[in-house]
Amino acid sequence: MLRVEAVSKRYGGGNWVLHEVDLTVEPGVVAAVVGGNGSGKTTLLRLMVGVTRPTRGSVTGRPEVVGYVPERFPPNERLSALAYLRHLGRIRGMSAEDADRRAEELLERLSLQGGFDSPLRTLSKGNSQKVALAQALIRPPGLLVLDEPWSGLDVDAHGVLAAIIAEVAADGGAVVFTDHRESVTRANASLVHRIADGRVAPAADLEREVMEVALTATGARETEDPEWSGLDGVLTAATHQGRLFVRVDREHSDALLTVALRHGWSVDSVTPEKAHPAKAGPDEATTERAAR
Repeated sequence: MLRVEAVSKRYGGGNWVLHEVDLTVEPGVVAAVVGGNGSGKTTLLRLMVGVTRPTRGSVTGRPEVVGYVPERFPPNERLSALAYLRHLGRIRGMSAEDADRRAEELLERLSLQGGFDSPLRTLSKGNSQKVALAQALIRPPGLLVLDEPWSGLDVDAHGVLAAIIAEVAADGGAVVFTDHRESVTRANASLVHRIADGRVAPAADLEREVMEVALTATGARETEDPEWSGLDGVLTAATHQGRLFVRVDREHSDALLTVALRHGWSVDSVTPEKAHPAKAGPDEATTERAAR
C-alpha cells in the first residue's frame, strides 16, 4: 500500500507547493486527484512515483513496478516508437523479444497511427500520448500514475484507456490519475482526493446511483446525433451489437431520454445499476462515443 505521510514540498527557497499531505492508495483502487491549475496535483503525482523527493515527510510502500505517464511526454527522439519501447523494456529487465512483443501488443491496441517504426519526433500529440501510455505499461505496473492521460487522445483511444485502467485495478494494481473533467473522473475513479492550496482533503467515495439506458435507432431519424459523452451526467456511451448503451447518473436520466427520443431513438430499457469506477460499457472494445 502506497503511503504519503506528512509530506510537504517546495523547490529551492520558493513557496510551499504541498503542505502536510497524508493519503494512502490501496491495491486495486482507482483514485483521482482533482484541483485547479497550480494546486499541486502534478507535484503530488511526481512524489508518488519517486521522480521528486519530499522536502518533509515520506512516501513509502511504492511497488517494484511503477508506470508513469507525465503531463508532457518529452522525448524528441530519432528512435522509432518500437525501438524506444524496446529500450525501456530492456532497462526494466525484459528480453528484447518480450519487450517487442509487449510493445507491439500495446501499440496495436492503442491504434498508433503512422507505423511502429515512425520516429517519435514525427508523431502527433495524440500518438505521442499513446507511446507514453505504452511505456508505462511495458511491464504490468503495481502502481500506475497518469497525469492528464486523456489529453490529445482520439475518441477511440478513450475507451481503450478506460479498459486498461480497469484491468490494472482488477489485477491488483493501484491507479492514480488527474483530469480536469468531472465526467471523466466520475466514470473512471472509485474515489477522489481534492487538492487546493497544496493541501489534500480526505478522499470522497464516488459511488452513486447510475442508470444504464439501452437505445435502438429507428429508421426515421432526420437529425444528427448529439455528442452523447458530452451530455450532462453521462459517464459512458458505447455501441454493442447495433444498440447504444448509455450509463448516466440517475438525476440526469430523464433529460437523456428526452434527447434520445427527440433524435429518433427508441428506448429499449432503463436499468438501475451500482456504478463501477472502471466499467467502460457492455463491450470491452467500445469507445466513449457511440458510432453514429
